[in-house]
Amino acid sequence: MKTIAIDGFSSTGKSTVAKQLAKLLGYVYIDSGAMYRAITLYALQNECFADNQLDKEKLVKALQDIQINFHFDQKEQKSRIFLNAKDVEHLIRGMEVSSRVSLVAAVPEVREKLVAIQREISKSQNVIMDGRDIGSVVFPNADVKFFMTATPEERARRRYEELKAKGDNTSFDEVLENLKTRDHIDSTRAHSPLIQTDDAIVVDNTNLTQSEQLELMKNYIQNPSL
Repeated sequence: MKTIAIDGFSSTGKSTVAKQLAKLLGYVYIDSGAMYRAITLYALQNECFADNQLDKEKLVKALQDIQINFHFDQKEQKSRIFLNAKDVEHLIRGMEVSSRVSLVAAVPEVREKLVAIQREISKSQNVIMDGRDIGSVVFPNADVKFFMTATPEERARRRYEELKAKGDNTSFDEVLENLKTRDHIDSTRAHSPLIQTDDAIVVDNTNLTQSEQLELMKNYIQNPSL
């Protein structure tokens, strides 16, 4: 079985290219970011936040009651995430979840639960997985590792356009500030911080089109010696 790890900063298009590569190569795509977002949604729905502060003890106690699964949608030709048997794909992408997901992802018990699920899935299938610590923690021996980056302004622009298209009334400055805050939290947290491993292939896509990026990463996967 072959494992491809894609790490990097938020809004660098990790999920988009991971899905494209999975479809192109016939691999299974596992959206680790969606898994953390799903637990964040659970925390919001079950009053684990008060004044934007996470009640970690309450969330940790609830982890045993949280089930996360992926189901492939034949009509849309993509995987959808289910939280306790409910499709929450459309609920986990808004700013309310985005602004809190880094706090949830920093909880060691949350990461341990999801890493166990991720590793189990990879035992019997070729997988592509993206996130913050896939190549450094989840799959340190992955066959190919990528680290994706772009300028903060470009990443914020992409996220802002995405939210605006969905009707989310958010300013560019708010998106940029949220992105910088997430970068700081992700890079400095004590448990499984976002890092660029020595063996990762760096992909700066500030000035790359999606097709150029896809071709570049596909070539590296098929020819690891490049």
